[in-house]
Amino acid sequence: MPSEISRDRLPFQEQIDFFRGKLNLPTAHWDDILKSAHDRAFIVAGAQSADLLQDLRTAVDGALTKGKSIQWFREQFDATVAKNGWSYVGERDWRTRVIYNTNMATSYAAGRYKQLQHFEYWRYKHNDSVIHPRPLHVSWDGLVLPKNDPWWQTHFPPNGWGCRCRAIAATPAEYRGTGKHTAPDDGTYEKVDRYGVRHVIPNGIDYGWDYAPGARASDTGESLMADKLVRWEPKLRDAVLKWLADEVRAAALKSLVGK
Repeated sequence: MPSEISRDRLPFQEQIDFFRGKLNLPTAHWDDILKSAHDRAFIVAGAQSADLLQDLRTAVDGALTKGKSIQWFREQFDATVAKNGWSYVGERDWRTRVIYNTNMATSYAAGRYKQLQHFEYWRYKHNDSVIHPRPLHVSWDGLVLPKNDPWWQTHFPPNGWGCRCRAIAATPAEYRGTGKHTAPDDGTYEKVDRYGVRHVIPNGIDYGWDYAPGARASDTGESLMADKLVRWEPKLRDAVLKWLADEVRAAALKSLVGK
């Protein structure tokens, strides 16, 4: 697969709004929050200092909104690491690639998810430029389903690390004419996480990616915690409480402005 997300996709307002609507959440591990909780929280695994996390967020925001390359982002990353004295885990090029690609891909998908609400049918589109395509992703290419089909809630792309598939609008005629308009049942597999929790995940989807980016962007942190998408671990407790307090404060200010 390509080592980085192509910059031929210019940022658009829904994509930018999605990213800027997140709240910073310090975490120790990338799966301290799961699936749709990423719609509301900006995290970088191991970044637990508020200043460090904000600096990383500023770098990602600049890369996203200004259409900057991964090389530019790496320069900002290096400066942030030096400024904050961060001893991160993993090799530098790999860490920057994961942070850059994941935020570019999920923000794009979330923006598209919002745009696609205006269309009744969606088509799954595989990116044929990948070097090592996933067989199931290839098999889903051309599949057209109604937007409210439950399949999209677990299979809306991207569906894993490095996945470059996407969803596009389709017409009713395409839905009737493709012959591929029944959600496939490709089976599931199980993943036991670090906490001993067992997850049942559709085949072809990486652990933690079985959700539709942007579908719960308006949910509160409290609702995501209730769905066990945010770990209530001792190290995260203060950060999560601040997250909830920020939401309450923002809602109160919005109410006052509206009066």
